[in-house]
Amino acid sequence: MTRNLLLVGTPKGAFILEGDAARTSWSLRGPLCEGWPIHDLSFDPSSGTILAAGGSPWYGPAVFRSEDLGSTWTHSSEGLTYGDDGPKIPTLWNVTAAHGSIWAGAEPAGLFRSDDDGSTWSHVSGLRDHPSRPGWEPGAGGLICHTIVPHPTDPARMWVAISAVGTFATEDGGATWEARNRGVVACFAPDQHPETGQCVHKLVMAAGEPDSLYQQNHCGVYRSSDAGRNWEDISAGLVSEFGFVMGAHPRDPATGWVIPLTHPEEGRLAPDGALAVWRTRDRGASWGRHGDGLPQQDAFVAVLREALAVDRLDPVGVFFGTSTGQLYGSIDEGVSWSLIADHLPPIWGVEAVVLD
Repeated sequence: MTRNLLLVGTPKGAFILEGDAARTSWSLRGPLCEGWPIHDLSFDPSSGTILAAGGSPWYGPAVFRSEDLGSTWTHSSEGLTYGDDGPKIPTLWNVTAAHGSIWAGAEPAGLFRSDDDGSTWSHVSGLRDHPSRPGWEPGAGGLICHTIVPHPTDPARMWVAISAVGTFATEDGGATWEARNRGVVACFAPDQHPETGQCVHKLVMAAGEPDSLYQQNHCGVYRSSDAGRNWEDISAGLVSEFGFVMGAHPRDPATGWVIPLTHPEEGRLAPDGALAVWRTRDRGASWGRHGDGLPQQDAFVAVLREALAVDRLDPVGVFFGTSTGQLYGSIDEGVSWSLIADHLPPIWGVEAVVLD
């Protein structure tokens, strides 16, 4: 029987919700991970392991692992360091499993790799060795490597996103990296078209097209058809070009979801207090607003960069959490919505898992 899980990260630990086959009734477990702040959770289908990335203000960064769907957990920090002479790492922002390895994105921005199921970690120094690094500057949330996008079939290829630096790609397993930000505007900077310095908020890959990427940026929503070498602004038609989340359909490369927010000087909130998800079905040529079931007045909430997820069922389920602890779900590909959970801590991350 199919099992549906939602993995939720918060500053008060992780939570797991398990849904029925219809995805209309959900039970809640948590807080988990010893109450550590958890930015991101993911699921490794090759091992059946849940991974959680975060950090404690007392103990520093860690990756938690559960091999029994969240009943018990272990965690490790071994190797999550830039060395005695490097900056201290307070937390991790992303954890992603691919091709037999686990990857973690850190603050300050850097990348780590584990080849022993998360027991020990090694620094992927090629990223921080990029010649642009002396000029890297933080965004409002810090200088963070928050998104890791592995190539689905080629383990040598990967993309990462760093705020407020931009998108980088490797084609040699992380030994060297190339900045890929051409066409992305740094609207807040005197030089609005630098090689690096763009504030990418989220990066996703189009289904079945590894060289087709989408990103939600501080300064717009963009798409690339050449592995990020060039980007096209597809923000036209949205109520705001600012936001944090971006979701991609698991089968249709033309379909994606964003949740626009007001600009930073206006609070990074749902525009006019009306919460809505916007969907494109034509690669960003047009967008449709979907707020049915979501609060349409006095909803002064935000949705943060890891807090939207899609499942792989048909029709696709779309799920997101808010900065005020509400978790919403749609089982008709984002057209209508229902409240799944309330009164959680601020939601930092959401991941959808389908177990057959």
